[in-house]
Amino acid sequence: MIDTLTMMILLGAFLFTTGVVIIVTKKNAIMMLLGIELMLNASNINLVAFNQSHPATIDGQMFAIFVILVAVCETAIGLALVLRVYQYYQTSVPDELNELKG
Repeated sequence: MIDTLTMMILLGAFLFTTGVVIIVTKKNAIMMLLGIELMLNASNINLVAFNQSHPATIDGQMFAIFVILVAVCETAIGLALVLRVYQYYQTSVPDELNELKG
């Protein structure tokens, strides 16, 4: 029988590989941001799972909250950049951008 820690680590590994596959295969910038968010959530699951082995401390939860804060900031800045690039170039596919200066 598989214990809870192993199941949580496997779930985190599955989410992380799904995020990597999304980043590598998708061409849309918003889908790339979604893949990054999946990878950050996978790291949060692993942080909380490994903290289960030391229940007296809350280090894993504190790191997970910090990662969530970083993810929120990254999403806000990333979406603002994607919307600005789309407004200027009329595309959200990063491969179609051939110049950075207008």
